[in-house]
Amino acid sequence: MAKGHRSQIKRERNESNKETRPSAKLSFARVSVQKACFVLDAIRGKDVKTALAILDYNPRYASQITAKLLRSAIANAENNNGMNPDHLYIEECYANKGPTMKRIRPRAQGRAYRIEKRMSHITIVLNER
Repeated sequence: MAKGHRSQIKRERNESNKETRPSAKLSFARVSVQKACFVLDAIRGKDVKTALAILDYNPRYASQITAKLLRSAIANAENNNGMNPDHLYIEECYANKGPTMKRIRPRAQGRAYRIEKRMSHITIVLNER
């Protein structure tokens, strides 16, 4: 039998499994996973200065969102973990599928086509070299 209250046991277990790498997550981004992955594949494994330069000159819409998210992850590393931004690189970046908004488009002869407006959850995890 374990000692303590259930919430205390959970709290202790979560503290021992706590992630130490700085990260930032954007939920419900209005861009599809496939389009976001084109941008994320271009910056994966790069240092943050190079990644920001790539994102600033990339014409895709997802690159604006990702650049803002990357700046947030850098700020998290600097303020919360005390890391030097010059030594940071992107260890992981991925986009997961979010909910889909379903809309109806009227078509000829009383028919209706469904339009799916997809969303994604984008995550960036940094680490120090």
